[in-house]
Parts: sequence; structure tokens; C-alpha cells
Amino acid sequence: MANDIFKALSSTTRLKMLKILARKEMHIAGLARELNLSVPVVAKHAKLLEKAGLIEIKKFGKTHVLVSKIKNMYSMFDELADSYEIKLQKGASILEALRKVSGVELKTVGDKEFVMAIDGEEGLYLYEVNGNSPNSTTEEFKIEKDCTIEWKKLIPVTRKKIFVKIK
Repeated sequence: MANDIFKALSSTTRLKMLKILARKEMHIAGLARELNLSVPVVAKHAKLLEKAGLIEIKKFGKTHVLVSKIKNMYSMFDELADSYEIKLQKGASILEALRKVSGVELKTVGDKEFVMAIDGEEGLYLYEVNGNSPNSTTEEFKIEKDCTIEWKKLIPVTRKKIFVKIK
């Protein structure tokens, strides 16, 4: 699937299509008009985006409506993550788990420790345990049974741009 995604993203036309579809679903003919392309050309690009799992083509008779599935691209990045298996005593904190994993840089601020970088990549990180976001710090969360801890870097993705002009 990753190869299909990278192939789909290699075209400026398909990137323009994704940008438009990220804001709203569109009839294929309307998208073709907006891009100033023919319907067959847009349909060809749409098939590649659909194969990559980035859009869905909903068919209503002869009408084709394109819907963004951009969240599938995010899951592709999860496949690139390093995985580790470690052993800890029951009741250990997530912070103790982090100390057993190479490439995790912690920083002490006051009496708290924070993840500052993973594999040299500084940024803001949050964690999930078995797919859920706990309401406690890495020091406070106690591991009571086998689990999967995922560290996720918050990636700054532009969702809106505001150009301010001073009068």
C-alpha cells in the first residue's frame, strides 16, 4: 500500500485533487472543471488515488462522487515506526519503559521528565496505551498488564493559512 500512496502523491495533478477533496467531496465532472481538465483525465487520476486508499469513489448510477480518505495516509506512516519489545515489572511507569528504549532523549524540567526527542527528532510527542490516550503523565501511568505503547510525534500540518494585510 505504501508504494501505491507514494505513486499517487508523485503527481501535481493528484496533489491538487487531494487538496480540493480534503475540503469537500465533489462530483468528478465538477472536479474536472475546477482543475480545467477533462473528465477522463480526472477519472484516470482518481483511480490511482482510490487504489492508494486516499479517496473513495462513490457511485450513484452514472454519477461519481469523490471523497477524501486522507486519514489512510497517516496510517501508512505508522508502518515506518521502529518496534521494540521490553520486559518490565508490574506497576512500572511508562517512563521506566522509555528508559529501556534506545534513541529516546528525556529532559528534566523541575521535578518532571519529558520526551524531548526520539531518534534525534525534537518535537512534541504524546503517547497512547493500547490505542487510548491516558490522562496521566509518563511517571504516573502504571503498567499493570501487557500492552502496546505508541509514541506519536505531533506533526505540524497546515489546515488553514491566514494571510494578514495591514491597512
